[in-house]
Amino acid sequence: MPGGPELQKHRWLMVGAGGMARNWVQRFLAPHMQRVDVVGLVDVNPAALTQSGDFLGLPPERRFTNMEAAFSTVEADCVGICVPPPFHRPAVELAAARGWDVLSEKPMADTWEDSVAIYRAARQARGGAGIRLQIMQNYRFTPRIQTLKRVLDSGRLGRINYVVGRFGADYRQPLSWGAAFRHEMRHAMLVEGSIHHFDQIRHLSGQDCTTIAGWEWNPGAPSFKGEIIALYTMRLDGGAFAHYEGSGLAAGWQNTWHGEYYRVECEGGAVVLDRDHMVRIQEHERGRGLRVEEVPAVTTAELPLEGHAAVIGQFLDWLDGGPPPPTVVDDNIKSTAMLYGAIQASATGQTVDVAGMVALAQRTAAG
Repeated sequence: MPGGPELQKHRWLMVGAGGMARNWVQRFLAPHMQRVDVVGLVDVNPAALTQSGDFLGLPPERRFTNMEAAFSTVEADCVGICVPPPFHRPAVELAAARGWDVLSEKPMADTWEDSVAIYRAARQARGGAGIRLQIMQNYRFTPRIQTLKRVLDSGRLGRINYVVGRFGADYRQPLSWGAAFRHEMRHAMLVEGSIHHFDQIRHLSGQDCTTIAGWEWNPGAPSFKGEIIALYTMRLDGGAFAHYEGSGLAAGWQNTWHGEYYRVECEGGAVVLDRDHMVRIQEHERGRGLRVEEVPAVTTAELPLEGHAAVIGQFLDWLDGGPPPPTVVDDNIKSTAMLYGAIQASATGQTVDVAGMVALAQRTAAG
């Protein structure tokens, strides 16, 4: 496009082949295959490696069950990482050591310490020049959220007073949340779910979290070994507040994936999004009562690619000289700090200084 980045063909190493990574390979990369040459594929599961490798037409010598072997063998310039969070740090550090740019699934890592290490590795790579590192916060780029965001950005309702977010899904049956590890891990709701919603609160409000307080717990549900309910309150740096409710044991109204509930209370009214995907503006007029207006959704012409595919396109544009995307590591470290601040708040029963966590991570990354 005139004035846009000059498109190039990028040599892409894909770390992950099964589960969500299968969707990357078969669906999310598909709109971009004129810009991407997948030169290697890694997965510890031979069956997943065969299925995705065959789909891509990769020769056997480009398929690896060992991540180090893949990085040592292929010639790439960028890496897609879609493996469980404990393996994000070694994958990013291997890429950083070679100066390869990275697009990684959220959360950044399975601990705050590894998240900060990833941040530092990305910033210190290439002799301090750094690599490009973007995190896959795909929930920002859907019609329902972009419609809500457009209302807020218009300024029609004035100052944001507070944001309410809710995720509720019925995972009371064993293995009902897609994969066994989610039912066996610690902090399941926060690490696997709330990182999306914390990032969304930042996105919608246009403000960063300064402090967080609340709890995560398991009331004794046999389908989960770890914590599966979360209730948190946040102070934001623009003067607003936020409240978040997350549950994998929701036995009533469901606000599951891409059907989350958000309500933003502003000085001139409220704007609400529920599982029907309709954005509604609510304005109370004294003497006349409540007026509700349904907002036309963002169209496919305005948002031609959604979710993962949209983020992959942003990443490739960035590699080709375009502007940094919204979810680069410098931004996402703020959402990641909310996640691990929430874990700390629950463990200690105290309010956690999220802004201080971010500031320390920034200093550590800068060396």
